[in-house]
This record gives sequence, C-alpha cells and structure tokens, in this order.
Amino acid sequence: MVHVTRGFTGRHPATDDRLPPGQYLTDDFPVLSAGPTPAIRRDEWTFSVRDGDQALRSWTWDEFTALPAEDITVDIHCVTRWSRLDTTWRGVAIDDLLADVDTAAEYVLARSYGGYTTNLPLEDLLDGKAWIAYEHDGDDLPAEHGGPARLLVPHLYLWKSAKWIKSLDLVDDDDPGFWESLGYHDYGDPWREQRYQGD
Repeated sequence: MVHVTRGFTGRHPATDDRLPPGQYLTDDFPVLSAGPTPAIRRDEWTFSVRDGDQALRSWTWDEFTALPAEDITVDIHCVTRWSRLDTTWRGVAIDDLLADVDTAAEYVLARSYGGYTTNLPLEDLLDGKAWIAYEHDGDDLPAEHGGPARLLVPHLYLWKSAKWIKSLDLVDDDDPGFWESLGYHDYGDPWREQRYQGD
C-alpha cells in the first residue's frame, strides 16, 4: 500500500529547470502596459540607432523588414511572475543592426513610441541575445504586445523588452528608464529574482 502525504506532488515536470524562482507557467500572454497602447502606422514607423546625439542609422518599415531576419524560439518571464516557454518570434538580431557600429558606449537606452524607456548594458544585446521582433507565433505582432515591433531580450524580465520600439540610444551612463526610475531593478535577471532595487 502506498501512502501519499498531502504535500507530495510527485516528480517535478521536466520544465522546472526552465522556470526561474518565483515564477509560474502560463499558456496565456497577459497584456501589461503602463499607459495607453500607441497606434503606430507602419508607413509612419521608423527605427533608429543613435550614439549620443548622433543618429547613426535609421530604417523605415519597408527597409527594416527587408533586412535578414531570424526565427527565434525562447522562454519569456514577466516580473509579475508568469512565464511562457517556447514562444516563437521573427525579427532582426541586434548584432546585425550594430555590426558596423564603432562605439565606446557601454549602455543602451531603449526608447519607445509613447515615451517609455528602459536601460540595459550594451553587452546584453549582443552575441545572439536580443532582437527587434515584428512577428509572434507566425503573425504580425499585435499592438497590445508591442507591434509593429518590440525589443526582445528574453534572458531578462520582459519589461526590458520594450514594446513599440522607436530607437536604441548608445550611451555612456546607465541612467534608469521608466520602471527603473520607479523602483524596479536596473538589470532584471529573472534567475536572481531582480525585481526591485535592492533585490
């Protein structure tokens, strides 16, 4: 006869090693935004890379979507504790966008349509770790999830993957962005539960 205590839940599923501490799995894609959803027409959309006050490169929608793109499958983790595994995206690698950029900057301030900003170390966008994504699950990225295009940095909490991306500003100083100025962690590593300043 087998006795099972109330606390016994059996063998943990194989996905546990992909779930950061404090997170739960969901198949949903909750919509969390700090303000109204910007309505950005693709024929008016532009994306630029700037180094300080100098604009280095700028693309229209047609120019950007003509760039070589990658299909990406990654796990994503929101600071509000939900995680989704094996999400699929299509977009352009930041490595390709910055391939010929010579800069001494160590940080990036991502700017969005609507005024949102978030700060990241430049090295966290390179070496295959980040993209500007414009498709999700094989469809155009919907506005509520950041369409026409968003930054995708899956190894950090999702607030670092700025929706409605407008530019990447290469900067010398790690100045806090929108949520970081309101007490969120400057870096946001889900595996170290860096949710708020002091974590």
